[in-house]
Amino acid sequence: MANPLLQHYMKLTEFLGQALGPDYEVALHDLTDKNRSIIAIANNHVSGREVGAPLTNVALKILMDKSYESQDYRLHYCGVSAAGKTLRSSTLFIKQNGRLIGMLCINFDDSRYQEASESILRLCHPDAFVEDHCQPDRPQSGETIRAVPATTESFHNSIDAVAGDAVSRELARLGVTADRLTPDERIQIISSLEAGGIFLLKGAVKDVADALHCSQASVYRYLSQIKKDET
Repeated sequence: MANPLLQHYMKLTEFLGQALGPDYEVALHDLTDKNRSIIAIANNHVSGREVGAPLTNVALKILMDKSYESQDYRLHYCGVSAAGKTLRSSTLFIKQNGRLIGMLCINFDDSRYQEASESILRLCHPDAFVEDHCQPDRPQSGETIRAVPATTESFHNSIDAVAGDAVSRELARLGVTADRLTPDERIQIISSLEAGGIFLLKGAVKDVADALHCSQASVYRYLSQIKKDET
């Protein structure tokens, strides 16, 4: 059973989804279970997630840097849906007696408005001009997103997808593949993942090890070395 305060937000999640319309996803996270944090979601077609989906990379980073202690919300940051659509995301930090217990997130998909604006522009410009000068740089359907900035939020339904996405970002940042990593590069990646909060998720060590083509024992050894170096 969710915290009584969060139960009130569950009804608010439904209300906001109805009031804002189908382009706005509203997701409520209960932080008592980071692996299955979503307890209510409206218009989930926007990100493709379901109730029981885990925290995102951005939410995990917020838990690690404790930015919620000095802020009540975070506005207008970039997200990417599972289908590759760019989303504008905002998060309200739900606190009880100063303790963070949940997050209420709104993710806006503007693709319908982009399509409408391009149709209007084509009424007064040749199609080639619109394509060359007026369209934003965004991935087409089925196109792979490469070297996504670490601050971009990604939305997934499973822990292995969250961990795999985080590793992919680090590999793209370093410009290497998992099967060609040096020990120094591997520890650099694991250090970055630790700072980003990936290992707050239960089972993430196994998924990271699989993505990095190494053993779980190696990941634990690297984490131990990182913590030793920090002291």
